[in-house]
Amino acid sequence: MPLEQVLVLLAAAAGAGWVDAVVGGGGLLQLPAIMMTGMPTVEAMATNKLSSVFGTASAAVAYARSTKIDRQVAFPGAGLAVLSAGLGAWAAAAISAEVLRPAVMVVLLGVAAFVTLRPSLGAVPVPQLRTDTRVFAAVATAGIGIAFYDGIVGPGTGTFLIIAFTTILGLDFVSASASAKIINVGTNLGALVVFGLQGHVNWALGLGMAVCNVAGAQFGARMALKRGAAFVRIVLLCVVVALVARLGWQQFGP
Repeated sequence: MPLEQVLVLLAAAAGAGWVDAVVGGGGLLQLPAIMMTGMPTVEAMATNKLSSVFGTASAAVAYARSTKIDRQVAFPGAGLAVLSAGLGAWAAAAISAEVLRPAVMVVLLGVAAFVTLRPSLGAVPVPQLRTDTRVFAAVATAGIGIAFYDGIVGPGTGTFLIIAFTTILGLDFVSASASAKIINVGTNLGALVVFGLQGHVNWALGLGMAVCNVAGAQFGARMALKRGAAFVRIVLLCVVVALVARLGWQQFGP
């Protein structure tokens, strides 16, 4: 692989780590960069997971040191996520992404409208929303539904997790992002195990990119913790718009 191409991939990994640490969606940068090398789609997805699992775990540690993680949701959800994302990765070859993209685009547009029209969402915690039923719903939504999506498609998983935690449990954006990282580690790990067993992972490239992904993740987590919920909200909206644009291009572009 030419040196210039390697440098682009390392820069993309660092940027992806930053985005993932703040709101999720780092696959917007990292996955297309890997695919530009000509690598087959499944191998690119698998290598992306290898890099991302290190960056996400690094961000999770940074958040855990500075803010409260919702352990009642994050840890059970992460356990489920390993299994669900693994199942999604196993099914990735059988389920056409073209079938899923329009539905995901509609959901993302709804997310963008919801966040825009409710500027108070995620600004401060709303603990009165929390009930046993809502905790169960949050664990199931994150650990099963969103995790399965991450195994099949991937980009935007962290964003969906943050929105789920703010709307279902009333967490602020920073706390939601912290808890989301724990579950995102589970989704990345579950998919990676399956892809690895299938022989799709480019280990040398993925581990090299993981170093830069960790560096970006550390920077992003510290920036989110320092600047607070308002900053996370702005980045969230930017990532959602970028996700819709990317999925739309994949679905309807030439």
